[in-house]
Amino acid sequence: MRSRIHQLTAMVLIGLLSALPAMAGLAGLDPVLPRTEAPAFTLKDLEGTTHSLSDYRGKVVLINFWATWCPPCRKEMPSMENLRMALEDEDFTLLALNVGENAGAVFSFLSLLDPEPHFTILFDQDSAVLNDWPVRGLPTTYVLDRQGRIALRAVGGRHFDDPAIIAQIRELLAE
Repeated sequence: MRSRIHQLTAMVLIGLLSALPAMAGLAGLDPVLPRTEAPAFTLKDLEGTTHSLSDYRGKVVLINFWATWCPPCRKEMPSMENLRMALEDEDFTLLALNVGENAGAVFSFLSLLDPEPHFTILFDQDSAVLNDWPVRGLPTTYVLDRQGRIALRAVGGRHFDDPAIIAQIRELLAE
């Protein structure tokens, strides 16, 4: 357990360092070429409902790995809700995978946000999904195309409601 905490702490530090230009509004999402199939997962949400990544095939899916104790994760969360609202009438889904925390910690954090998120929060309490994905720091975000392939990524925080990021996602929606 102690080594896992050290690993997650290192990931947050990497995420903080990589987030500096992004949180200043200087970075979008990086293309991933060639696009590769996203690792499958099945996780539960805040209500205990099970979600599998395969349930979202045919949609563009943003997957964000985060934790409540991660400062850039906390900062980007409201912009993710703004993104969700901007694309709510399109074939787009946002999944936020909380890493290593329990529902109580997440509920407490979410109640502090404005706007309060209405996207799906999933729990990766044992970090099994985190370990299956090429996550190098928290937060890390991937955007999947309609075929379930990783098309875009960001390591570190982002302003997801930035028009440039919305345009990148709309490009995937148009494919």
